[in-house]
Amino acid sequence: MRKLILHNHQSPGDIIMLTAAVRDLHAHYPGRFLTDVRTPCPALWENNPHITPISSTDTEAKVIHCEYPLVHRSNQTPLHFIHGFARHLGEKLGLEIRPAKFHGDIWLSEAERSRPSQVAVATGSQRPYWIILAGGKNDFTIKWWETGRWQAVVDALAGQVLFIQAGEAGHHHPPLHGVIDMRGKTDARKFVLLMAHAQGVVCPVTYAMHLAAAVEVIGRKDGRRPCVVVAGGREPSHWEAYPGHQFIHTQGALPCCEQGGCWKSRVAALGDGDEKDNSLCSNVAGRLPRCMDMITPEEVVRRVRLYFDGGFARYFAQGTP
Repeated sequence: MRKLILHNHQSPGDIIMLTAAVRDLHAHYPGRFLTDVRTPCPALWENNPHITPISSTDTEAKVIHCEYPLVHRSNQTPLHFIHGFARHLGEKLGLEIRPAKFHGDIWLSEAERSRPSQVAVATGSQRPYWIILAGGKNDFTIKWWETGRWQAVVDALAGQVLFIQAGEAGHHHPPLHGVIDMRGKTDARKFVLLMAHAQGVVCPVTYAMHLAAAVEVIGRKDGRRPCVVVAGGREPSHWEAYPGHQFIHTQGALPCCEQGGCWKSRVAALGDGDEKDNSLCSNVAGRLPRCMDMITPEEVVRRVRLYFDGGFARYFAQGTP
């Protein structure tokens, strides 16, 4: 069995895509590899049966720095992010690795499955809840939507949908009213478990979107979790969207994203010395990129309600799904 140590030091959303590549490697070539990883998010690999501890000093281990250069052809190639790491890893190994499933590979232990959610413990209620992320990383301001618009979504669904506001401490997540505030209160593994019990998710293009697809839904056999994504025009929809998600994009409606995602980083320069200041939106409306300004709270609410109107989800007053 060949020993592999896979390195990647990107964000959690990227690491979820790497979990898929590791799963798919073992699915296509069972018994041929021992794999270990070096990433910033060890919590995303907990309980993963494809991970075997391998010493960094093991001379038999091949070290691979995992990337996804396929992203640079994402506007022209009709492939999803889930193909990115798999393609690159396959090229490094001289093998063909194809996605076996259309989501990342996050594993829960039996103890985690049987544990009540943090929300149930905090509220004493088993009401279903949705996670909402109303912000994002400080360095990619082009992905942000206005706080007032997120608040309008919460207000429109008040009394029907219980929202848990989450977000990493230190990132841009302004507080919302009428939600249970868990911003900065969940480490990486606790957020996985918060997601596992969540009925649905509302967010921009971010880690939570990938996690929503990758984590099983405790109490639901089919494993699908509703997710409404406020996406705009930065990324090609076919590169980011998952089956069953409501991916609200505006590509094709604006010259700047007519041929796919613009892949810009910021609405305005921050003066922080980051090269992202050289990647600015060319079509700004107020403080938002025009592609995000075109998305209204009413449209987001409508997309959330689709899951309820279609019978896939139930409002909390009607009991758990």
